Amino acid sequence: MNVKIDRINHELQRQISEIISQEIKDPRIGNAVVGITKVSTTPDLKYSKIFVSIYSKDTVEQKEAFDTIVRSSQFIRNALKNKVKMRVIPELHFIQDKTEEHGSRIDEILRGLNIPNDEEEK
Repeated sequence: MNVKIDRINHELQRQISEIISQEIKDPRIGNAVVGITKVSTTPDLKYSKIFVSIYSKDTVEQKEAFDTIVRSSQFIRNALKNKVKMRVIPELHFIQDKTEEHGSRIDEILRGLNIPNDEEEK
């Protein structure tokens, strides 16, 4: 992959995470823990996909937090103008990353299976 794009993705990830945690003062984010898991910017630097992971026991709170972040995308983009030295800040598209939830669900299913271990088979 392009080293320049990698550096841009890393810097956007760091700055967006900081903006969400420190500058968005919306109560709908509540007690949810928000993490930016990945940023993928197009080679022409016009668009960035921002993968967001939201940790909360309440699924309604997760949805509200994600929706708030999506609605704040223009605020986040404007805040990036002051933090990142780029001629043009890419348009931000937020995607909810549910990898952690899927992994937990798979672990739960595997624990529920009755599979004998090697010593029980002998």
